[in-house]
Order: sequence, then C-alpha cells, then structure tokens
Amino acid sequence: MMPSSVLKPLFLATTLWLCQPVQAQESADAASSMTYADMVDLAESAPLVLRATISDQATVEPERAPGLAPGFARLYIEAETAALIAGNFPIGQQLRYLVDVPLTEKGKVPKLKKQDVLLFARAVPGKASQIQLVEPTSQFTYSPAFEARLRPVLAALVAADAPPVVTGVRDALAVKGTLTGESETQLFLDTRNDGPVSVTVIRRPNQRPIWGVSWTEIVDQAARPPQPQSLAWYRLACALPASLPDEANISRDPGARALAAEDYAFVVAQLGPCERSRQPSAS
Repeated sequence: MMPSSVLKPLFLATTLWLCQPVQAQESADAASSMTYADMVDLAESAPLVLRATISDQATVEPERAPGLAPGFARLYIEAETAALIAGNFPIGQQLRYLVDVPLTEKGKVPKLKKQDVLLFARAVPGKASQIQLVEPTSQFTYSPAFEARLRPVLAALVAADAPPVVTGVRDALAVKGTLTGESETQLFLDTRNDGPVSVTVIRRPNQRPIWGVSWTEIVDQAARPPQPQSLAWYRLACALPASLPDEANISRDPGARALAAEDYAFVVAQLGPCERSRQPSAS
C-alpha cells in the first residue's frame, strides 16, 4: 500500500492533467517515434528533465484516477534519481510521482520495476522527493540514443541567442521592382516577448526566389533560411498559419497583395510540415 500522506498531494496534482488529451494507442515506449517537434514541445514545458530508475510501483484505483483514458492505468511510482539532465530545482535521490501508462495487449498493468526512464516534470514546492509530470504520459523508456537526440534540443532552448516564440504574422508587405519579375516581400512576425523576427523573400528575373529569416532589429537581405529540424525552424514551421491572414497583408494594390500571399505560401512550403507523433501539452 502506498502512504496516504504521499498519495493525497499527488492525487490532487492530477487535476492539472484533465484538460490534456491522452491517446490510448500511445506506446509505453514512444521515444523512438518522437519527432523534433515532439521533443521541443515537451522540453519547453518541462522545468525538469531527469533520468531515473523505477524501484516500485502501485496501481491507483480507477475511482481515484480522474481523467484516466480508456486502456490506461495510473501508477504511483517510486524511483531513484540517476541524473538531472536539465533544470536547476533541488530534487531528492528518492522520487515519487504519478504516471499514466497503456495496458499491455492482454489488458494487464505493465511491470516497470528496475526500468530506466526519462521524465519531463516539474518540482512540487517544498517536497524534494515529489515531482509532477508535465503530461500524464511524459515518462519514456530511457536509452542513450534518445538522450543524445534530446540534449541538443535542451541546449538550444537555454542558449543566449535562442529564437523567440513566434505567435503569428503582424504585417506583410510586397513591393515590386523596376524589372518584370523583380520584387521583395517582407513578413514581420509577432513573438511572445516582442522579439524582432522578419522574413524576406526576394525575386529576380529568371531566378528562383530566395528567402531568409532575421532574428534581429535589422532586416537583412543576406539572411538565410533556418536549418531544418532546428529550434529556429520549429519556431516558424510549428507556429505560422497555413496561409497569410488577410488583416496582416497591408498592401493596397491587388497585385502586391497577391504577391505577398504567394511569397508567404512559398515560405511555408519551404519550411515543410511540423510533424508530430503526439499532441502538444495544453500548458
């Protein structure tokens, strides 16, 4: 039996999960199928990322597991901290938390004792031995390969020059040049903390259009596209709407408006889709 003094605060914390969808087909070991966007989604929402070894588990009764998805069990886990991969919150050597895991093909609760796991979590104030997962299922089977994929994402998020969070398109302006087929379109983006972001598309006669993004106050015509599967790429590919919002297109000339929309569509196509294998956290 798990101690009621421990289970009660963990039980209350699960109310924060109720608005977060859990897909019953999600595997207990989804790490191998996670995309770059999946990893950024989780890492950005997790103040703590740590490796642990499960030492014991107990199943929470369904009536004490609000919001539990069909085909899942909610487990009370006791684990040993193996390594703090990201975060600067004090945590104990002994950990306790709740996690939702899919049942086996036979409908049984999986046995996780001695399994190494990687956790995306937040600290519980005043309780160094307790953590709360940022999502009900944000426990993954640990592997060196998964950690190797994740570490560059964590480093990019805390870098001094990390690109700001893009929230939409503020203005788009297309200007035609003096030669037929010559033009320049500038897209100015909104960000969470008002950080400057602009995208420039340049067309010249008989040449393919070129484009780039600038993360400074200077609109740089020499800017280049972001590297695929980078944080800069994620900020654009996973945030920009599929088409240019009409209210952001500030050109009055119909031809210029059409060009701005065309160049915006070109940028979106160049970025490619923001592929995910799981739903991002609602937090």
